[in-house]
Amino acid sequence: MRLKVGALIGVLLVPTQFLYAKPITVTTLAHNSEAKYGAATHLPYANPDAPKGGTLSLSAQGAFNSANPWMTTGVAMRGTDYLYDTLMTGSLDESFVMYPQLADKVTYDPDDASWVIYHVNPDARFWDGTPVTSNDVKATFDALLTKGLMQMRSYLADVKQVEVLDKQRVKFHFVSGDNKEILLTVGQFPIFAKASVDADFETLSLKPLVGSGPYKLGAVDEGRSVTYQRDPNYWGQKVMANQGRFNFDTVKYVYYGSDDIALEGFKVGQYQFRQENTARNWVTAYNFPAVKQGLIVKEEIDSTMPVAMQAFAMNLRRPLFADIRVRQALTEAFDFELLNKTLFYNQYERLTSFFHGSELAATGTPSPQELAVLQPLLPTLSPTEKQAVLTEWQLPQSDGQGYHRAALLRARKLLLAAGFYYQDMQLYQPNGKSAQIEILINDERLSRLLLPYIRNLKRLGFDASIRLVDHAQYIERLRNFDYDMVMSNFYQSLSPGAEQAYMWGSAAADEPGNNNYAGIKSKAIDTVIAKLMQAKSRQDILLYTKVLDRLLRAGYYMVPLYGKSSTNVVYWDKYRHVDNAATNTLDINYWWVDKQAEAKIDAYLH
Repeated sequence: MRLKVGALIGVLLVPTQFLYAKPITVTTLAHNSEAKYGAATHLPYANPDAPKGGTLSLSAQGAFNSANPWMTTGVAMRGTDYLYDTLMTGSLDESFVMYPQLADKVTYDPDDASWVIYHVNPDARFWDGTPVTSNDVKATFDALLTKGLMQMRSYLADVKQVEVLDKQRVKFHFVSGDNKEILLTVGQFPIFAKASVDADFETLSLKPLVGSGPYKLGAVDEGRSVTYQRDPNYWGQKVMANQGRFNFDTVKYVYYGSDDIALEGFKVGQYQFRQENTARNWVTAYNFPAVKQGLIVKEEIDSTMPVAMQAFAMNLRRPLFADIRVRQALTEAFDFELLNKTLFYNQYERLTSFFHGSELAATGTPSPQELAVLQPLLPTLSPTEKQAVLTEWQLPQSDGQGYHRAALLRARKLLLAAGFYYQDMQLYQPNGKSAQIEILINDERLSRLLLPYIRNLKRLGFDASIRLVDHAQYIERLRNFDYDMVMSNFYQSLSPGAEQAYMWGSAAADEPGNNNYAGIKSKAIDTVIAKLMQAKSRQDILLYTKVLDRLLRAGYYMVPLYGKSSTNVVYWDKYRHVDNAATNTLDINYWWVDKQAEAKIDAYLH
């Protein structure tokens, strides 16, 4: 059956103004918002006439030994998402709106979120031509829920049972009817063939699980590159959300030992699309011959997405960080203005929110609505946290000259108030142990960023050091929370929900492999996350997210670093995209290759 994209209808998943007498079946889902493109033939940031062909080549760093990023061991190769379809696919300029992919429709009860039925498109096929069925969906989720990554198990914790109704219909049962977001969440996961799941889900191998996605795994040069080839028989080419998408014949990831080496590889065309995350490179590195020949494009793409919170997470499982005054002192010691001036060419912003740069960020003092949510939570907070959530939260600022004296004096006062003391020019904890801090990293370039911070910590009396480990050891130590402090990135969407539990929830703090790197355990935060997951409107999502933001900042669980509200990309001038690109995120899968420009570049390189 061909999917009738013209008949798609956008439906508000949780309308408060209507009551339905029975379950309804729809083809487009939106959580607390309206789907804008339900009747469209293609998404507005896609070019349905984009030519197919050419190669998208990107860089990757480190090494890999697995084709399965969903299991608890191994380091997965980049790009495995190309191999799989999800039940639904998200919109890039709407908040939590899902359009058909493997599922062509969904049945649910707007007044009861304890279940949802996904209808698998009867046209859907795996690479080997076998149909995708409800049994494959059930096998996939059973594996993810019992054998998958701990953060994914936490994300799907509300899934009680997956039931096969018939060949095309699969019913998800949830532990309660409160979390309406979970109805869409289950539609975001890749689906694998049951036979492949049963045989290979926990096998550490470079052989991927069988999928139904637009690409198949091509050549694997272990330790050097991974190549994916577009499947000309891809079943989903006519799906509305795929119009003008997946245009490259080949997608290749070239691996490098460091980003500095990767940059040199880009200069000579070893790969040809690069996201530039280093301010110094953005300002100074792009002056090589191909740039002067007009063959390289530098583009700054605006985004309305929250800037990822990049921060030094303090491991509260270590007694050293138990007192909030110690965490405040460590925050005071970081001199952002000096780094931005001397290392970053003033390209970055100090991150003052866990949802920085978006409408979700808490600003100023709490609104009356925020105060109403915060009031019953105040008795569970420390005096420091109470003050922080009720006032305008600010980070220390310096003049950027390298003299961080005022902030270090404040930090010293906080440490003494927390019972720390000095002896023989060294700082000691209240229990008599030396105040030692080791910051774990896996990228040597970070040492340059860390050294001024380490210097300030030593001025305070800390025995501070940096520990550089390889990528595999770094991942293993992260999984087991084996560090004092670690530099982490926390990515957010415009529709926060269940994923907040595995980043900040108390239960996640004790689950190895979860993303609660700081080990946060807060009744107030748990309460607000629960409210956020049960939000009944976009206004509720904004409200509870802002309150969560205030609580996370008030706990001083990590030292916020820096970021940018736009994405810097550099590419050889053969890639094209529509003028009205998506605002929520950069998805290069809607780009395409200009074959005439590609021929010019190939002639230059060869």
